Amino acid sequence: MTDATRRSRSWLDIVAVAAVVGALVFAMTSPRVESQGDSARMLFIHVPTIWLAYLAFAVTFVASITYLVTKKLKWDLIAGSSAEIGVVFTTVAIIGGAIWGKATWNVYWTWDARLTLTAIMLFVYIGYLALRRSIPDPEARARRSSVLGILGLVQLIPVHFSVTWWRTLHQSNTFRPRDIQMDGPILAALLMSVGAFTLVYASLLRHRVHLAELELVALEAAAATEGPVAGDAVTAPTIDSAGAGE
Repeated sequence: MTDATRRSRSWLDIVAVAAVVGALVFAMTSPRVESQGDSARMLFIHVPTIWLAYLAFAVTFVASITYLVTKKLKWDLIAGSSAEIGVVFTTVAIIGGAIWGKATWNVYWTWDARLTLTAIMLFVYIGYLALRRSIPDPEARARRSSVLGILGLVQLIPVHFSVTWWRTLHQSNTFRPRDIQMDGPILAALLMSVGAFTLVYASLLRHRVHLAELELVALEAAAATEGPVAGDAVTAPTIDSAGAGE
């Protein structure tokens, strides 16, 4: 890794942390929502995390297609790394939604269409990661997981439009222009949070891809040393063979 690469990664980390701190200040100082109280502040975590899940799985989709076209393993590493981050953000989104649901619906979980489909999406991508772990050969792993990485994006369509297609407890999509009914400071805090979480995603992706590259180098080095060791063909003389020569 060059010094310029290290510096750019460090700067991205610093900017991401600063953005998160700024988003936290905006979130905590935004006006209180009278109908939901302080539980509405969970919006500043829940919406950005599900947005980042969408983004992460979309990157997996694009990187998977690019790998199949170019056959360059770097794109497979990007796909796998982004899927890992997407699984983390989806988990946080579900947990945050459950906390908000308890305060609003008086229940942590209900078999609402949006919640159920999001949970299914999470388990599909956990299966994607399990598939990657089960195939030691990098090229075979890249080919097979790319197919699932492409097919997996199909889930995002029913997840996103579930609140429109079915009667659901979940509120409508937050960022549709005709559905935005937020005061300026609340909307500004929400946009700040989305931007901050996006920077965190970019920082995590760069670090995870770098780690995946190191793992690939280590795997190739280990494979290169799995040959016959010098001296393996030389055997020690036995008593029988020594006696036969007399």
